[in-house]
Amino acid sequence: MTSRSTTAPRPRLAAAAALALMGALTAACGGGSTPSESASPTGGSASSTTSRSATPSSSATPSSSESGAAIDVSACVRQKADSLSEEQAIGQLLMVAFDTAASRTALDDLIAEQHVGNVIYLGGWDGAARVKETSAHLQDQATDAATAGIPLLLAADQEGGEVRQLRGAGFTKVPSAKVQAQMSSSELTAAAKGWAGELKAVGINVNLAPVTDTVPADIGRANEPIGKYARQYGSDPATVTKASTAFLKGMIEGGVMGTVKHFPGLGRVQKNTDFNTTGITDSVATPSDPFLAPFTAGVKAGAGLVMVSSARYPGLDSTKTQAMFSKPILTDLLRGRLGYEGVVITDDINAKAVRSIPAAERATRYIEAGGDILLTGDPESVPGMIEALSAKAREDEEFATLLETSVLRVVALKERMGLISCGG
Repeated sequence: MTSRSTTAPRPRLAAAAALALMGALTAACGGGSTPSESASPTGGSASSTTSRSATPSSSATPSSSESGAAIDVSACVRQKADSLSEEQAIGQLLMVAFDTAASRTALDDLIAEQHVGNVIYLGGWDGAARVKETSAHLQDQATDAATAGIPLLLAADQEGGEVRQLRGAGFTKVPSAKVQAQMSSSELTAAAKGWAGELKAVGINVNLAPVTDTVPADIGRANEPIGKYARQYGSDPATVTKASTAFLKGMIEGGVMGTVKHFPGLGRVQKNTDFNTTGITDSVATPSDPFLAPFTAGVKAGAGLVMVSSARYPGLDSTKTQAMFSKPILTDLLRGRLGYEGVVITDDINAKAVRSIPAAERATRYIEAGGDILLTGDPESVPGMIEALSAKAREDEEFATLLETSVLRVVALKERMGLISCGG
């Protein structure tokens, strides 16, 4: 594995472009062996920039997004982001899988040499004691040299039902989303707060849940990624909104950040994007699709991340580009029309639906579309993606602006979660 120096000061990735756009506060809200989290049936507090309805910090300073709309970040976030070397900054945009069969030190070199800033547990981890020890070890790797001392996002898929990455002693057998939806909102929030406490106790600070996909009743189990495993809260957006928001609130109250997924929705596709290149098109979705409502509600309820799918939506992007690479979907719809300013994370960037595209190109196309964190189930893909992001930022000022803004979003999320502070 190639070592990357952290001693050279990070050039402003897009100083000229960022300054030119500074203060543009325009209102954009228009009136394989390791399967990804979204398809893994055997495995698989609020003050920062998530939506424009959030109240910015009084010390916030604007930083521009590619669309021309500014995001507000605190002086602390700006300070932390500016302290990162170029390599450390890009590392904040990677989330790498830690497979249950790997040794405890398996990701140490990636964190130290590639400056990876985030990890996801995959493969089904058994027992709270083991997870707690592993989380402590991982956070110990977030040194000044590796990540400028910024702690890692440690994520898991703890939706419930068949998708529970953490099992055994110390972890409740969380029921499926369909069962959760039968609870009252207050009951579900209270239960989710308890489940979050279990995650927090072992060092997990992000849950890649709840699922906010709506699976129509006439599709049901024929929907392979969601319906087949009863991962949906219901077959209508109102039911999904009510239950997923209750779950999300409980997670946040319990000290664990929640994620809404899989934007703009996997409920109408036939096949699983992890394993298929066909049967992954939703031909019904439009910008006014009622199935977007649970995502919007989740953002307003405080979700710190939105996970984007790798399916195709011709009604949202006429080029039929996969959602994670689609500027019309990520920048125009999610960040523009829906007004979301927070972190966007991919589903597994190595899913079969996108694997024909070289890994380096996947990384750059995702950032160009408006995304932030690249989640990869393949640690070996990390150096190439990081190198591609670095090279493109050095030769393309507009891309560098996007990259810098993504880093700010991730650091802002970590500040919101209490992982970093500037209190001396």
